[in-house]
Amino acid sequence: MAAYDDLMAFQRDTMALAQVAGRLGWDQETMMPRGAADQRSDEMAAMEKVLHARRTDPRVGEWLAAIDDAALDPVGQAQMRHIRKAHARAMKVPADLAAEIAKVTSKAQGQWAQARADEDVAAFLPVLEQVVALKRREGQALADGGDVYDAMIDDYEPEMTAAELGAMFGAMRPRLVALREAVLEAEAPQAISGHFPADKQMELTAKLATTFGYDLHHGRIDKAVHPFSSGSGHDVRITTRTSELDPFNCLYSTIHEVGHACYEQNIDDAYLLTPLGGGVSMGVHESQSRIYENQLGRSAAFTGWLYGQMKDTFGDFGIADADEFYRSVNRVHEGYIRTEADEVQYNLHVMLRFDLERALMQGDLDVFDLEAAWNDRFEADFGYAVDKPSNGCLQDVHWSVGLFGYFPTYSLGNVYAGCLYQALRGAVPGLQDQLARGDLAPATGWLRDNLQTHGGLYEPAEVVERASGVAPGPEPLLEYLEAKFAGIYRL
Repeated sequence: MAAYDDLMAFQRDTMALAQVAGRLGWDQETMMPRGAADQRSDEMAAMEKVLHARRTDPRVGEWLAAIDDAALDPVGQAQMRHIRKAHARAMKVPADLAAEIAKVTSKAQGQWAQARADEDVAAFLPVLEQVVALKRREGQALADGGDVYDAMIDDYEPEMTAAELGAMFGAMRPRLVALREAVLEAEAPQAISGHFPADKQMELTAKLATTFGYDLHHGRIDKAVHPFSSGSGHDVRITTRTSELDPFNCLYSTIHEVGHACYEQNIDDAYLLTPLGGGVSMGVHESQSRIYENQLGRSAAFTGWLYGQMKDTFGDFGIADADEFYRSVNRVHEGYIRTEADEVQYNLHVMLRFDLERALMQGDLDVFDLEAAWNDRFEADFGYAVDKPSNGCLQDVHWSVGLFGYFPTYSLGNVYAGCLYQALRGAVPGLQDQLARGDLAPATGWLRDNLQTHGGLYEPAEVVERASGVAPGPEPLLEYLEAKFAGIYRL
């Protein structure tokens, strides 16, 4: 089918250019000179103009009209599902708006990083106001009179709505709060303490990355203010960060990002630079990062192996044995930072952001009231006050770069991970013994073969159900958390 072949060739070039634009973003957060921020924002805007022009090129519409999807094989039909949706979405957003969003969010990212370093919310809010206004305009264009926030969520989790997420979170919240209250009343495990040199953390980080299957021949590890994964196919990069008083920040951020990166690296090469060549949704993406980080990386079996690696790397650090180390790794503790939160409280951090950004997008919360709203909600949810902006509304990069609708996918990813882990435990004989040896290959291989290789072939809930054998829901996650932490805290 000539029209299909022509469209796919055009699509591959568009996606290759999108990868180049992504590399500009990676460079901005890792190696770009600070003084280049204004120029980079112009470069990002120029790239977005080129990409938007290709996505709305009249020939795309002509090719789409000429293609009979029913005549294609299942892979071709899946490609067309993605292309038709992306084209319809691109046609709704004016080119000048798309370019302005790219320009302003590029500049806002640098201003957020500086405001975070300076603990200066006021310096960031004016540019955030611009970002929010631009994203509202985009959401209104996409929503066609419907819910603006739903249109934004659809960019990260297709077919999901704020109402569905709100109902799911409402069902999860009472059990999470009850579990948190129970463990905080129990005797806390010993916290890790000592000095952990950054260079040694990075050495262990590289070992952990390859242990979990990350291919450094097609990737690299760098430092950034906020850890992230970038790229797809044969060039997938991750970042981490170090704190010489808290090595878990680095080690588990790395395992988390490796989960994202392995998903991208393990997609079938036949889908490279096509709509099927990336993770199908951010919820499914988060399921991989969270299952790597938590169900595997924080398990009693694996932490036993990691304890030995930590002692070899750092010497004696005050934890008596592997069992106490497991309890320390999973210690439920007061804290402000979502990325450093324990499994019990993590989803409560996400729910806070979900409600605040939904209010921002619906016009119910003014940007200049955001800090007070965040601080009030945090104290109500967690029982203590935010001590500084970098531990409050300035801690995450997402809003500066316009990722509204992204945050709820973190908790959705936890839900998916709960379903997948339930299936993985039954499907991989000897799993705990393998983890205790630091052998992640059987577990990550199961995830590769049953989910990651498919890329965007199936819809998000479908690919999780195909792998796990159950329709996605929060029950497996909640049961896993309640059983795990009842054991750790001897409830």
